[in-house]
Amino acid sequence: MSQTSSLNHIGFIVDGNRRWAREHNLPTLEGHRRGLEKVQMIIETIAKTDISFASFYLFSTENWNRSKEEVSYLMDLLDTNISKIKRQLLKNNLRCLILGVEEKIPKNLLQKLKNLESESKNGTAGTICLCFNYGGKREIADAAKKISLEGGDFTVDNIEQHLYHPEVPACDLIVRTSGEERLSGFMLWRAAYSEFMFIKKYWPELEESDLNIILAEYAARSRRFGK
Repeated sequence: MSQTSSLNHIGFIVDGNRRWAREHNLPTLEGHRRGLEKVQMIIETIAKTDISFASFYLFSTENWNRSKEEVSYLMDLLDTNISKIKRQLLKNNLRCLILGVEEKIPKNLLQKLKNLESESKNGTAGTICLCFNYGGKREIADAAKKISLEGGDFTVDNIEQHLYHPEVPACDLIVRTSGEERLSGFMLWRAAYSEFMFIKKYWPELEESDLNIILAEYAARSRRFGK
């Protein structure tokens, strides 16, 4: 699979894991496990394209409001699968960046996330951004706080340089599964001129063929950037 370089950054709002599980008479937590498997499948598929950045919205700053059991499971799920994700990234020469805040993340998991970034930093085939404990409003607020502490000016360019990992460009395309049609705080600054696709399938239902359809539809769109 290949893709024109016009699609530089694709973002995925991973949604529908719990509803998929309920509809299949499975425990809610099983939906998250299947969802993470699909993240790895999409990463493998992205690696076959010339897309430079792919971001996955895995856990928001608001998700701490879910049940303690579910939050604990999500933390453990990522913790136990990081080594597998790392092998996948290194195999495909991909770099990983973690976008989000460190607070509340268990220390062991936080260290593994930092190690994942460090050990994949030399990847040159593309960048996978894991948005974990991430909120778009919080990202902009944190950027403003940094600028204020530095005594800098609140210009567009300066704010962009103080976002989490400012080397991550604006999103060209944002895809949300499960039929919901909202951003839920994902990439608020980088979404200013994004194209959007809202897919009825739940995230655990996605297949490689779905990504082919997504990329083909994006290639057919005309982006004007306000012109």
